[in-house]
Amino acid sequence: MPLASRLHMRRIRYSRWSGHSAESVGAESVFDQLNDYMNDTGDLQQAMRRLKQRGLKQEDKQIGGLEDLMARVARELRRLYERYQIQSALHQIEKKLQAIVNQERQTLEAIGERKPDLEVKKEFLDHLPSKSSEAIEKLASYSFEDRAASEEFQKLLSRLEEIRRLENSIRREGNLFRGSTPLDFEKAQEVLDQIEALRRLEGQMSGLRLEDVDRDLLQELLGEDALREFNGIVRMESLLEEGGYLANYGDHFELTARGVRRIGQLALRDIYRQLKRDAIGRHPVRYRGAQELVTEESRPYVQGDSLHLNMIQTLKNALMNEGGLPIKLRPSDFAVYDSEHTTRAATVLLLDMSWSMSWEGRFAAAKKVALAMESLVRSLHPRDYFGIVGFFTRAVELKPKDLPEATWNMGDPFTNLQDGLHLATELLERRPSRNQQMIVITDGQPTAYCRQGRLYCEWPLSFGGISQRAAEETLREAERVTRRGITINTFMLDDSPVLRGFVDEMTRINRGRAFYTRPDRLGEYLLVDYISRRRKKI
Repeated sequence: MPLASRLHMRRIRYSRWSGHSAESVGAESVFDQLNDYMNDTGDLQQAMRRLKQRGLKQEDKQIGGLEDLMARVARELRRLYERYQIQSALHQIEKKLQAIVNQERQTLEAIGERKPDLEVKKEFLDHLPSKSSEAIEKLASYSFEDRAASEEFQKLLSRLEEIRRLENSIRREGNLFRGSTPLDFEKAQEVLDQIEALRRLEGQMSGLRLEDVDRDLLQELLGEDALREFNGIVRMESLLEEGGYLANYGDHFELTARGVRRIGQLALRDIYRQLKRDAIGRHPVRYRGAQELVTEESRPYVQGDSLHLNMIQTLKNALMNEGGLPIKLRPSDFAVYDSEHTTRAATVLLLDMSWSMSWEGRFAAAKKVALAMESLVRSLHPRDYFGIVGFFTRAVELKPKDLPEATWNMGDPFTNLQDGLHLATELLERRPSRNQQMIVITDGQPTAYCRQGRLYCEWPLSFGGISQRAAEETLREAERVTRRGITINTFMLDDSPVLRGFVDEMTRINRGRAFYTRPDRLGEYLLVDYISRRRKKI
């Protein structure tokens, strides 16, 4: 075959796909997995640690994590322990040392009494330590009479640190070596080197800093497949950054605006999966808003219609009916655009962040709804205002970028709904609209309130009881909210009699609505209500 033909031949090798290649997944899939971990932890940094540890586990898309690689390290360590018997290597050293000492004793006996210090030397040899390394260290100051014994001892002395390592390994983990294959001293050193390298690699991976992992060492100890798996983990982290979902600041990660939006979309997707089949519309118009033209289609003009003329269709009709120039228009030629009345709404979601929200997965469910609603408003109703207030002992405004990592507050266990209503009112005053509402998600009646700029906290009179003054001040705040024409809809994650009584009274004052539900169904009820607002009983 000519050389040129051979140069242009392409060799292709096929192999079974291992399912661990990061090239087969995109940034979106990796971020979806990260979001699942965030739902479990409520913290981005912990979620990133889990992504590195556990990898990506999504149906047909699988990328192993560091835990899988560390399991391979553990298996390799176990293989060494179960195969070899290391005590034999130390017995070899002990026998070698004993042979040297015996040879020296024989020489001393042969010399007899020709030297005055021979008895001292015999006594020195008789009182050597039983531990080989200590005996060798003591013999280092001894002056041998036997030249061959001295030469053999120097060889042992040169390996003193290795002997100490062998002794220390047997002392620490000698019981782990349960194999039947004996080791000589040289082979034992190789096995100990391998064990130390595996331990070092294990430590590098357990630190979760991918840049600290020695890839050459990983490949040497675990093979090419393990290196590919590790590169897949590194690639996942890179995909999140390249996809614009995360920013890496060295010591921590932060969600980008795109990452926050994606979390909202995923929360909305998860909640919609729970919805029952129903018609979904837009906001009903409580007050007539501005008209908007529906330019996708037009219809024949009818007397009395607003003359939103579709000029192109009108001229086309005239040409088709009459033809020629000048164009003659008849009433039947006119086509107009449809129009619809639209309205804007301003909504503030009040999210209970008190300690009790950590029970039964309440806060995780409530936060998922908040993320979903924020995504829903931005995509479906971009002209609406949607604000978020978190309330615990005090109330704070939450920005969309803060919401994914928001969590319940253990340090401030009280529930200050009154301050939450007050802050929500301030936010709505900055966004004038004739359609204003508050959506409250909580699991407990108020236990704190503010008056004249001062904070008051009040434990309930009994377990499950009511904090009387806090409840009264919160109801007064609800009255002020009502006078401003703002509707309060309350979603309760507990239905104790005392709590139900408080919510019923607040609902009566405001003429809003109250819903009693469970964390696993909160999204279904809340979103159906927000979109349609036509269902009387949910």
